[in-house]
Amino acid sequence: MQEALVEASTAARLGEVPVGAVVVKDGEIIGRGHNLRETSNDPTTHAEMIAIRQAAAALGSWRLIGCTMYVTLEPCVMCMGAIILARIPRLVFGCRDPRVGAVGSVFDFSQDERFNHRVAVTEGVLKQQCGEMLSGFFRQLRAEKKQRRQQDAEGDPFNPEK
Repeated sequence: MQEALVEASTAARLGEVPVGAVVVKDGEIIGRGHNLRETSNDPTTHAEMIAIRQAAAALGSWRLIGCTMYVTLEPCVMCMGAIILARIPRLVFGCRDPRVGAVGSVFDFSQDERFNHRVAVTEGVLKQQCGEMLSGFFRQLRAEKKQRRQQDAEGDPFNPEK
């Protein structure tokens, strides 16, 4: 999970939502990723998707059997679907995503019997660090947005406060 946090930090430095993921097989990282949606203008470039693509390339197979994915935030529907389709047997995540989480927060795809694959889940690993990174990022984003609004209002000739 420490390596997933490193990836999340990279995302934050790029102005991306700080989510990081790594895929591990036999104790070795074979895929890593961090969010790149804003940078790439591609809605599918979530940390998990990038890490899965790298892992599949490293193994030369779309089946990531025997792998574990570590991710700082509970995967969304898209990413959990990719985890299931890649046959990743184990998922470890840091903190829940109450808005779009698909491992129990909004949906639980990990144990849904309608799918042909189940995923063993461990949650809460480095939960505090993962949560603080996300909270700090959004707190800073809100502060910057507020500052821009104030600057825009000060430059507005129709502002009654001038």
